[in-house]
Amino acid sequence: MDNVKLLKDWAEFLVKISKVCQPIIIAGGGNIARHYINHARTSGADESTLDELGIEISRLNAKLLIYALKNKAYSHPPTTLQEVRHAVDDGLIVVAGGLHPGQSTNGTAALIAEKVKAEQFLNATDVDGVYDMDPNKFKKAKKFKRIELKNLKNMLVHEDSVAGGYDLMDIVALKIIERSKIKTRILKANPKIIEKAIKGGNLGTEIIIPTK
Repeated sequence: MDNVKLLKDWAEFLVKISKVCQPIIIAGGGNIARHYINHARTSGADESTLDELGIEISRLNAKLLIYALKNKAYSHPPTTLQEVRHAVDDGLIVVAGGLHPGQSTNGTAALIAEKVKAEQFLNATDVDGVYDMDPNKFKKAKKFKRIELKNLKNMLVHEDSVAGGYDLMDIVALKIIERSKIKTRILKANPKIIEKAIKGGNLGTEIIIPTK
């Protein structure tokens, strides 16, 4: 799909959904960040420098969405948790990128959800939920409608955490939603699916968080 149309579609969706909730979007670096990170790694840059590079690109992606949202969005990507809090208080749609080196987009999103006491944390990815094995490699992969947090944690223990790596949901993010009891769902990054989930639909995979 044309990226310009995709950006416009997301902006229209966010303006529409902002009538029923206040969306806070955390943009990742995506393929562009991976491209820059791989080149910089080949040149000998250390992991923390690569993290900073990824953060810069995630903020550029956030700015593109902010421009598409025009006056409906906070004017720039917040760079600290405190600024996120102030941006939310303005009542506008907030679009952030990364905040700190060493944190994935998931970790950043979970921290922001905790900071603003979000009603729900929707982790929108390129798969439609959590599977018992990689659905892109195994046709027999089974999707979980619900998964206990400790089981998901066990599945992720062996995942890589290098800059630019892909994570469905990392250990840091899981620890944050566990301590704050944030209602969390992993689903496909599709406006129609996300809208249904915001309105209470049982889509993707719900993470079951222990109450004690």
